Amino acid sequence: MEPSKLREFFMKGAVMCVQLTPFKENEDVDYEGLKENTAFLIDASKGEPLVLTPVGSTGEKYAVTDEEWKRIVKVVVDVANNRVPVVPGASHSGTRVALERARYAQDVGADGVMIVLPYYHVPEEEGLYLHYKRIADALDIGVVLYNNPDVSKIYMMPHVLKRLIDTTDNIVAVKENTPFIPTLYEHIKTVGDRVPILQGRGEWWFAATVFLGVRGYISGYANFMPRICFDLLKAGLSGDYNRVKEIMRKLDPYEEFIARMCRKYGPSTTILPYPYISSYMVYAVMKATMDMLGLRGGHMRLPLLDLKEEDKRELEKIVFEKLGLKKMK
Repeated sequence: MEPSKLREFFMKGAVMCVQLTPFKENEDVDYEGLKENTAFLIDASKGEPLVLTPVGSTGEKYAVTDEEWKRIVKVVVDVANNRVPVVPGASHSGTRVALERARYAQDVGADGVMIVLPYYHVPEEEGLYLHYKRIADALDIGVVLYNNPDVSKIYMMPHVLKRLIDTTDNIVAVKENTPFIPTLYEHIKTVGDRVPILQGRGEWWFAATVFLGVRGYISGYANFMPRICFDLLKAGLSGDYNRVKEIMRKLDPYEEFIARMCRKYGPSTTILPYPYISSYMVYAVMKATMDMLGLRGGHMRLPLLDLKEEDKRELEKIVFEKLGLKKMK
């Protein structure tokens, strides 16, 4: 898909499903499981604005080898077979390595790439601008800029983003993860008429900020309940806030369970202050949910933890009784 068409796709409103990577008990990648999960998402989302994003943060991209990363990307691209856009995470802290990954994704048929802020060494603003500028200028596919301070300890401010949009043609969306709503709104006011700003922090944050002008959101829940996620997208973009509140109330027990698990398995080792994310137990909860539903969630890779059996029993009641989800046939 050409960058202009992918940008238009995002601008109309989309759910970007960040795919979980299923690992076997021995921590090998479950490629057959990944194929099944991808096929499920495509079949369950026919006619809906779905974008698939394998090996992002939710896909534990930092925990897979280069060869595993390549195979995961190719599996999802091949299964999708141009039926839905595929925009894999192709990030790295070094510009040259990130570009190599992005070119691989382009070569195997991905529609775009998602590039998170360079992590580890902290760049100057000029270096941050040039990181994205070099990658974007070298590609024929679209780039989704992933502005996530939680995982990178840096941040692209609106004036830098505007400079990048002014000087490149293939930035197709911004996955915006700031926990500060005024900053999110500043991004929307600065470039949102040209490049869609997506709410990167999931369902709750989309519900809280859609009236500001975000054009969609990134979802881990879409791995196993895509219909609910699309219902929320439509309700938010159409201004049906009563329906938005209804959906969020339905999700409350699940969100509250995740919050309890984050506390139970703590303490976290983060040094970032509130309101930055301090625990990623949500991934283990989502994988356990997928297993319950007959999908292939699998295990986490260390250093992240799996959910214990006692907690899975409590989760099972929430999944089937509160969310009303059904096992796959």
